[in-house]
Amino acid sequence: MSVDLGQFKVVRLSATSFAVREFEASLFERYGLSINKFETTDPDEVTTAIQDADAVFVITNYLPAEIIDRLTRCRVISRIGTGCDKIDTDRARERGILVTNVPYFCIEEQADHALALILALERKLPQMSQLMREGGWQRSREVNKTNRRVSTRTLGLVGFGNSAKHLARRAGGFGMRILATRRNMDAPRDEADALGVEMVDLETLLRESDYVSLHLDLSKATYHMIDAKALATMKPDAFLINTSRGAIVDEIALADALRSGKLRGAGIDTFETIDVHYAEDGPQEHPFFELENIILTPHCAAASLEAGQDVTRGSIENVVSVLSDRMPAEGNIVNRGVVPRQPLKPHDPEILISP
Repeated sequence: MSVDLGQFKVVRLSATSFAVREFEASLFERYGLSINKFETTDPDEVTTAIQDADAVFVITNYLPAEIIDRLTRCRVISRIGTGCDKIDTDRARERGILVTNVPYFCIEEQADHALALILALERKLPQMSQLMREGGWQRSREVNKTNRRVSTRTLGLVGFGNSAKHLARRAGGFGMRILATRRNMDAPRDEADALGVEMVDLETLLRESDYVSLHLDLSKATYHMIDAKALATMKPDAFLINTSRGAIVDEIALADALRSGKLRGAGIDTFETIDVHYAEDGPQEHPFFELENIILTPHCAAASLEAGQDVTRGSIENVVSVLSDRMPAEGNIVNRGVVPRQPLKPHDPEILISP
């Protein structure tokens, strides 16, 4: 590699809560990157840590306009993950800072997790497991008498990106009818047709689906998209699945619907008001914890050994490309149209180390 990457200041945030593991450290070493590690959520401390950095790796930290305005040298903010709702990508574009992510690293895992939640809810696995532990053999057998045959049910996908398409492929194998809706309903339908997916508007999807699975980014347009009105449109015996972003759902409205029997159940992996990253272990107060018809997992739909390595490699390659005066892979650029602070040549995968 012609550029000495060790000359740059590179900051890795969330260095304790998401510790640098052996695979990540090995890639830093192979590329000759010198990493400054910080663990802080305090805005002033974050600013101090990264204001003179050439590149910043971010996982859960907020980078609002106030912080981005203080970045005097930064060329790239590399999200170790997919969602960038905590980063002011528009302000970064104005400042000539590329914001990158790894959009494809966990699409298999997210689809697996969403399907697992559907099956666990439909087959009542948590309830039966708990009753078995308590010695309630007959009660355990009773709870499954209201199970429904999955092949007779309809899956609704809110959003039709990569994870939704992978879930559709899996659900098709179970014989489900599959509906989907997306922001641009005029987009080509070749992939939907190939997967046997019917494209419909959101209201129709909510009204006709037995399982509603969310596959959206969080934005002003999607904040609390699934509110009391949307939940009231769903079938009373439907399940809601959220492996996307917690704030897409009005959690209080969902808890009310589950408690009152207006919704049969939910599988939730992401939360608006439960901090699964920084909260210490111990009981928390939240209406979800009072309900038996909800399965909760700690924002882990993306988790697997393979996904972990893919996101680590992809986020590091984004930084390496920019610091080597090259554009990252086009699909990894979040703030499209950005004019980089330093001129960058077209992307060149040849400068990257093979896996």
